[in-house]
Amino acid sequence: MPEGSQIGGAEIGGIGDFPAFNAAAFNAPGGRGYPALVLNADFRPLSYFPLSIWSWQDAVKAVFLDRVSVLNEYETEVHSTSLTMRLPSVIALKEYIPAARRPAFTRFNVFLRDRFACQYCGADRPAPDLTFDHVIPRSRGGRTTWENVVAACGPCNLRKGSKLPREIGMHPRQPPRQPTSWELQENGRGFPPNHLHESWRDYLYWDSELES
Repeated sequence: MPEGSQIGGAEIGGIGDFPAFNAAAFNAPGGRGYPALVLNADFRPLSYFPLSIWSWQDAVKAVFLDRVSVLNEYETEVHSTSLTMRLPSVIALKEYIPAARRPAFTRFNVFLRDRFACQYCGADRPAPDLTFDHVIPRSRGGRTTWENVVAACGPCNLRKGSKLPREIGMHPRQPPRQPTSWELQENGRGFPPNHLHESWRDYLYWDSELES
């Protein structure tokens, strides 16, 4: 995340000629916070899952610091004593942020690699209902690595216990391996957020295959 990405607050104060905006817009009609979709300089989201969004305060401040370009706006306006502007709904960084070559080895990324599905029974589960299973149990010499860890539902994890896959006939549906950052991004596109503003759609799915 670029410097200044976490720059929100109840009210945006002055930096040089940067005006102070009325924070009441945060409680605008409809009760929404008016988040902005954040794109990299190549006009692709910084992240699909979780989707890269900033609060309206962060987005407005980044505009005035000349760190982003505004591509789309909400109808809602914010005001200062000397300026009125529409809240940005889509912004793009002016400086390209390269993706990490190797994604971090985290529980969340393992679930995302496995598309939030148990690798033994195939059932789709929300993240809180998934567990972190060692294909070769640690008690049998297994290591905690990309190549030996899969997402599993609770019942399958309990059933497998400390047995080897061949001993109980439970083999992962896909051999576990280290994914690329691109693969995780592609998997993340399959899990749209609950809030999806209409102005975001072209930037989230512009490179998808057209339906025949």
